[in-house]
Amino acid sequence: MKKTVGTLVALALLLAASWSLAAKTDEQKAKDAQEARAKIDRMAQEKLDQVLRESPKAKPLFEKAFGYAVFDNTKLSLGIGGGGSGKGVAVEKASGKRTYMRMQAAGVGLGIGAQAYNVVFLFGDERTFRGFVDKGWTAESSASAVAGDQGAGAGDAFIQGMAVYVLTDKGLMARADVTGTKYWKNAKLNEN
Repeated sequence: MKKTVGTLVALALLLAASWSLAAKTDEQKAKDAQEARAKIDRMAQEKLDQVLRESPKAKPLFEKAFGYAVFDNTKLSLGIGGGGSGKGVAVEKASGKRTYMRMQAAGVGLGIGAQAYNVVFLFGDERTFRGFVDKGWTAESSASAVAGDQGAGAGDAFIQGMAVYVLTDKGLMARADVTGTKYWKNAKLNEN
């Protein structure tokens, strides 16, 4: 009988400890998500500011834009093939509403290494912005094609409702290839 009571007490303590750990895990998940959002927000502001500084034509477009999105990406290449993934945020300017997103780049080619870069989108109208955020978007052409004859980052006008800027550690790129890159909502960062 003593053994049974001791076993029941041990089980009850084990269940209580498990429940306590599960509660802390949910609490920690919420804290981790909050920290991830804050990190993305800091990166987005820094890179948007950089585009506005380095491209004189970006500022008037930004002032007219319905919203913008900024992504941080690391592209990996190991032998044949490569790709990258990253996180970012899309912001509706009028309301300040933020939607956290993910990106995945596919690539084919030879090489070994990693390249970090950022992509900044300015959206000229609500329809283009909502389509990007709500439905996701896949870049099926190079950024220079999306930006028209001016090249990526030239930013004279919104082409197909958006202007695209690519930043590397060397600064704003005049031409860049974002072909095969998909953008979609980040369920984990938007649920809290």
